[in-house]
Amino acid sequence: MEPTRHPRNGTPWWRGRGLVIGIPYGWLLLFFLAPFIIVAKYSVSEMGDIRVEDLVTYTDGAVKLAVKFTNYVLVATDSLYRNAYLASLKYALVTTLCCLFIGYPFAYFMARAKATLQPLLLMLVMLPFWTSFLLRVYAWKGLLDDGGWVADAIIGMHLDTLLFKLGLIETPGQLMHTTFSLLIGMAYTYLPFMILPLYANLSKMDLRLLEAASDLGATPWVAFWRVTVPLSKAGIVAGSMLVFIPCVGEYVTPELLGGPTTLMIGRVIWDENFSNNDPPTAAAIAVILVLLIVVPLALFNRYQAQAEEAAK
Repeated sequence: MEPTRHPRNGTPWWRGRGLVIGIPYGWLLLFFLAPFIIVAKYSVSEMGDIRVEDLVTYTDGAVKLAVKFTNYVLVATDSLYRNAYLASLKYALVTTLCCLFIGYPFAYFMARAKATLQPLLLMLVMLPFWTSFLLRVYAWKGLLDDGGWVADAIIGMHLDTLLFKLGLIETPGQLMHTTFSLLIGMAYTYLPFMILPLYANLSKMDLRLLEAASDLGATPWVAFWRVTVPLSKAGIVAGSMLVFIPCVGEYVTPELLGGPTTLMIGRVIWDENFSNNDPPTAAAIAVILVLLIVVPLALFNRYQAQAEEAAK
């Protein structure tokens, strides 16, 4: 039998456009949807003596379906989980704003630099990826701990007093295992994910628009806010999503650099799964975390698509 062919060009459906669309969808089904279904199954399962019980069992000729929603009730009513979610969202938001504040000027400078200099600047942004993520986080432990040159510089300039007044450290002179060390580590780790989308967006901007704004009497500062920033909105959104989403579920950086007051949801999931030997509760926490991220993101993408359709 001849394969079904495209009505326009006569090519089989599994080639061309169908193949291009099918590969990403297949990847998502295999590496996102399938694991998520397994985690969702665990979240409504009963924990046995040593393993999670099956949802569907067959005994004495009868099929039994055992679905347990008490894990979700526990997560929704216990203040520990609620505070951990709020803390994760708060630290992720602050980290995103810090990365945007630092990354936008750097991306702007890269986009306006000479064409011969841009590859070097791009390599410097990607250079941290050549080193293990874990080693980079451990390096900040040495820099911020007692005797570290970053800690000595901050204390020498009496900036630790300002950090204490802002509530970022618990006592002057103690920088490690605080909110400050956590935010420093997360901002450093995810800063390249903010710079790269911004650079890609700003480097494609038509500079003639800035010249037109200048001819119409706009100052460089006004032209920046009225022309450059609106045109770079796509890069800002992309970079913010790339930073915010992984920051919410971060585990390694809070564990190594954070303190007892910086409990995030990634550590709670670890504790429930391994310390408390309660995979169903850990799975319920993870499912809610995914929904907290995916649902608003899907709604935002839908709103953005509708706005683009209206603009056309």
